[in-house]
Amino acid sequence: MPNSSAISELIKKSCISICAAFLCALSMNLFLVPAHVYAAGINGAAQLLSDILLDSVHLHLSIGLLILILNLPIAALGWFKVGKSFTLFSFITVLLTSLCLTLIPVHPLSSDILLNSIFGGMISAVGVGIALKYGISTGGLDIIAIFLTRRNRNASSGKYFLILNGIIIVIAGAVYEWQYALYTLISRFVNSYVIDMIHTKYQKLTVMTVTDQAERLTEAIQDQFDRGMTIIPSYGGFTGTKKSTMMMVISHYELYKMERLIKTIDPNAFTNILETNKIIGTFHTEEQQMAVQAMKHGEHSGKMEQTLGTQDYERFQKLFDVSTVK
Repeated sequence: MPNSSAISELIKKSCISICAAFLCALSMNLFLVPAHVYAAGINGAAQLLSDILLDSVHLHLSIGLLILILNLPIAALGWFKVGKSFTLFSFITVLLTSLCLTLIPVHPLSSDILLNSIFGGMISAVGVGIALKYGISTGGLDIIAIFLTRRNRNASSGKYFLILNGIIIVIAGAVYEWQYALYTLISRFVNSYVIDMIHTKYQKLTVMTVTDQAERLTEAIQDQFDRGMTIIPSYGGFTGTKKSTMMMVISHYELYKMERLIKTIDPNAFTNILETNKIIGTFHTEEQQMAVQAMKHGEHSGKMEQTLGTQDYERFQKLFDVSTVK
């Protein structure tokens, strides 16, 4: 039976999903859609597809319905290739966004395209930023970009976001007037800037924590995240008290959970979050972390070897076999 903390966390994330979905729908129906300025990602693709179908074959399909349809195969991809818990809340947010888009009427608050671009981008960014801050994705391109990054580890998720959003903008400019594509670029700039202020657009972050509970914290992190870390002996500059500085790299979706874990284990810990442009070396995805966790409990299979790669699989197999013997 789930404890009260887990139930509280589920309720909190559900409320955040509702808030994020409502703000994204509000930004589209009150600002972006009336001005023919396109939203980011799958929402923008659905908006563009709805316009093209209406203008070319006089077929009216609601943007909310198209968002849901376009996200179904992406959700399936995420469920099997990215991570079940990550995909679940992503799809819940998508479902709520589709519902809000259907319920909120399209009603322009201004006839100025520039104002619509700025405020549309700003309001949707608040929704996305809040969702990211609490470890929730708004779905769509997030899942595609993470999957493509895992296939090509030398590329960043940001590169794929840029390419996929760029395709939407170019099509919008080619089919309709180029001014709408340019206003969409303005909206995307405002969107990115506000998200960066609320959360971060960096896909990976370096966490440096100074604590006197290094052993407990290490055990908890490896149990819940299976992240490797470097532990550096240190001491307080004023007090001279012996401490440990723990350094690890996490994904930005893990930030909220990591912050809560550190506060639970050591409320007095000092933590510094740094933006990470690039890493060279092993960085486990959620799927790989699950495989390592299973190996810790004595499970072994060909699928785990395929997930981790032969070299990593053999390394962890030896590590956990040695740990078991000890």
